[in-house]
Parts: sequence; C-alpha cells; structure tokens
Amino acid sequence: MTTTPWWRGAVIYQVYPRSLMDTNGDGIGDIPGIIKKLDYIASLGVDAIWVSPFFKSPMKDFGYDISDYRDIDPIFGTLSDFDELISKAHARNIKIIIDQVLSHTSDQHAWFLESRESRDNPKADWYVWVDPQPDGTPPNNWLAIFGGSAWEWEPRRCQYYLHNFLRTQPDLNYHCPQVREQILQEVEFWLKRGVDGLRLDAINFCFHDKELRSNPAKPEAERKGRGFKEDNPYAFQKHIFDNTRPENLAFLESLRQLMDRYPGTVTLGEISAEDSLKTMAEYTSGNDRLHMAYSFELLVDKLSGNYIRNTVETLEANLAEGWPCWSIGNHDVVRFMSRWGGEAQSPELAKTLNAMLLSLRGSVCSYQGEELGLTEADIQQHELQDPYGITFWPRFKGRDGCRTPMPWDSSLEYAGFSSAKPWLPVSAKHLALSIDKQESNQASVLNAYRHFMQWRKTQAALRFGGIEFLSSSESHLVFVRRHGNEALLCGFNFSAQPAVIELGQVLGLESITGHGFATQSSRSNNIGLPGYSAFFASLV
Repeated sequence: MTTTPWWRGAVIYQVYPRSLMDTNGDGIGDIPGIIKKLDYIASLGVDAIWVSPFFKSPMKDFGYDISDYRDIDPIFGTLSDFDELISKAHARNIKIIIDQVLSHTSDQHAWFLESRESRDNPKADWYVWVDPQPDGTPPNNWLAIFGGSAWEWEPRRCQYYLHNFLRTQPDLNYHCPQVREQILQEVEFWLKRGVDGLRLDAINFCFHDKELRSNPAKPEAERKGRGFKEDNPYAFQKHIFDNTRPENLAFLESLRQLMDRYPGTVTLGEISAEDSLKTMAEYTSGNDRLHMAYSFELLVDKLSGNYIRNTVETLEANLAEGWPCWSIGNHDVVRFMSRWGGEAQSPELAKTLNAMLLSLRGSVCSYQGEELGLTEADIQQHELQDPYGITFWPRFKGRDGCRTPMPWDSSLEYAGFSSAKPWLPVSAKHLALSIDKQESNQASVLNAYRHFMQWRKTQAALRFGGIEFLSSSESHLVFVRRHGNEALLCGFNFSAQPAVIELGQVLGLESITGHGFATQSSRSNNIGLPGYSAFFASLV
C-alpha cells in the first residue's frame, strides 16, 4: 500500500440508533435522528460512525436478531433514509460502518421458516440441525450466552437447532457452501449502497465443531468474561468446540476478497474467545483476513494501568502486521465512568480516560456518551428491556443502563431526545451532563474531548506510531509513541492524588502547548502528574 488507509488510527463513533435521537415521536431513535445529529458528531472530530443494527427484526435482541438482511426496520426508517445518511455523512467527510450479524439470524427470517419445515427442503441444511440422543436430550453440553442450553427442540423436524445466544437466534450452518455464498451476497448488497465498512458481530461464532464434541469444564479460577461470571453457567466451560473453529479462517479470506473489490472499505471484527488476544492476531494476520479486530479485554470492571499495559503488550507481541482497535466501553457493558470512576466519578477522570484511549496504538471505538462522561443509568426491574438482564436479574442487571437516551437539552422533556416517552428512561443523573450544559462550559468533558481530538489529528505519532511502555502501576500508565522522527511521551494518572513517576532513564522533554493537558519542559528521569491528569511531551 502506497498510502495509509483511512481507518488506521481512525476514531470510530459508535451510534446506538435506538438512543441517539427520535424524530418521529415514537420514543425510539431512528436513522433520520442520526442525520439530524451529524453536525454534532462531526464537531467531535471523529472519522467514522459505526451504526448498530437497524435491519428488519422482531427486536428480541434489539436488532441483533435479523429477519431481513436487506431492509430497514420501520422503527428506524427506510432504505432511502439510509442512502441519505451515507450521502450527508460523506459530505462531512465521515465514513459509515454498519453492523453485520453473520453468525445467526432471527427465527423469523424466511430462511429459518423454510429450513424448519422439513429435512429435505432447499434450505434444510442452512441451520445447525441435530438429532437428539437416544434419551431425547440435546447432542452435547453446549450452553447459550444468554442462559440455558444452546439447543432448542423443533417439533416440525423432530430435531434440535443450535443457538449461541437467544433461542430466537438460530445459528446458520457455515459448513453449508450455499450459506457462505448467500451471506457474501447479503454483505455485498450494502457495499453496493456505499457503506465504508463492516463491524462484524460475534464473527468467531460462525463455525461449530462438525463432530459436536462437548466443551470441557473450566476451573473456577478461570471463570471470567463480559457479564458472565459465577452468575452464568456459560463461564463454566472452555468454549473451544462451539466457536472460534479453524474453518472460520477460510471464510474470512473469502470475505476479504469481496471487500478488496470495493477499495477503501474495512472490516472490524468483534472477538470474544477463550484467548481473544491470540484470536485477534490470527484473524488479522497475512493482510488477507480482517483489517482490524477488537475484543473485550479493556472492558473489565477494575481500572488498572498494569492491566492495560499487559493487555496491549501481549497483543503487540503477537499481532505481527495486524492492526488493533481499542475500546473501553460499548452498548454491552456498564459505562466506564461507573466501572472505573467509583463513587467520585470526576469529570477530570473522564477526560483522562478518553485521552488514554485515544492515545493507544491502533484505531479507537468511542461509544456515544463517552465524550460526555456519562455514567451508568439506574434501571428498575419493571423498566428492563434487555432479555439478558431479565433472565439474570438481580445478579446481573443487563445492558439497559448503558443504552439510555442521549441527553441533548436539560431544559426539555426527555432531555430533548424525543417528544414521547422513550423506550428506556432518561437518567436524571445525565441531565447535569447534558450536551447543552457542556457546550457552554469550556472546561467540560465534551469540550476537552473535542480539543484533544483536534490536537490528535496533528500528531502522526498518536495516529500511526509504535508504542513502548515505560512505567505502569495500578494508578498510572506511561508510554512513548514513535513515528518517523517524532516521539511523544504520554502519561496518565488515574488517581485523585498527585504522583511523581520515576521513569528510570533521563528523557529530554519539550513542552507541548495548546491541547489543554499538563505539560512540562526539562531533562529529567521523572514526571509529575496532578490527580486525574494526562501529560504529553515531545522527546528531544
């Protein structure tokens, strides 16, 4: 490649369309709402928008259960609305990345309705159908992430079908060549419409073990993951036969061949595997699979500079020519200010965490509301919408708390999100963090985000450079980003207490001004960081 692809070092703003902006008064955000807020998104300085699913769906999992890959659900708008979104985003130099949920469909998809009718219809082999064991039980011990067995009985065929998520989300059978061919056609439909990239949901779940071997048990000390700990039996198994199978690599290569026919497009794979960092490296190797991948390694409950360093260094050691994409929040986990901010939840910490994320080597996914420092909303049991939370309440309250509507104007009913009662309540805590309040406050998290993003665009080392860690502890992180002749020292203090950090070597520090963060000029082997602060200086 003679030029750097646009997505390397890009900041991708994740829009959860149900909660961004409602324009038709039904309490649910829509595609015209995204269009209405494009100027706001452009003001953040981001390079692309990742739009969570908007396809036709019964909404059992809020769009991640697709019943028609080629149509827009009426609650979100129309295909012409989507075409307008692409056109107006491109006019603002913003790329559009869409979710593609390829491992499974809704049980209301026409393919599944046909497949379940008999064992000999044209789509009989399009889903994973298996006979029961002699005693009538499922074929193995595989579990669904959302609770219970991954197998559901279908009386029409007198067989079980596989579902890694909800029982209303049957898994496609990627061992069937016709399925692989059809899925590539569904993807190409959107490439022809002008999308710039695909965020590939649960992309390592496409293939299952043909021999249907049971998963081995996982030792109690190893039971960890996003949302499923001791309260979810899914964590009791090593998931080596129900996902992340070797056959998936060939499919990724065929997908890449398709993408290469549409220059400038990108794939971003979501990876949730037993060893997600290893799988990220494998899925992005060779320049013929995924362009980028991200995992949930930084979506942990505890903020730790040591953990961030170890995670990034582990990936860097295995990544080879691959390119990472980092996030510290999304629509599936508690907002980072509640996970990592504790009771204080200082706006200065929000600024520091955003700066840290935007300074790591790789591209970045920034979830809507993170630029405001939004906290997790408190959702009462009777207000729950998420099936995950409904199943595991009260041990796990689900994902609704990070999906509540954006607070646009604190003076308006429902914070200006809608003229009707929203699908999830607007958090009272978010009114003080509303966009109208932060716009007028130059010291706000929002304006710090914008300021940093403007400065980041001038720093090639932050967008494209390598990374070398100098120091870390539970409460701080220091690294250098290098690109060509540029070297930028980056330091972060996650504690409310000031810190003097010994680097163990003498560095020439040249002050950088104009980006609103702590600076220092000296030749020294230590740096001083105020509480909740980020520090940047060029090395001379």
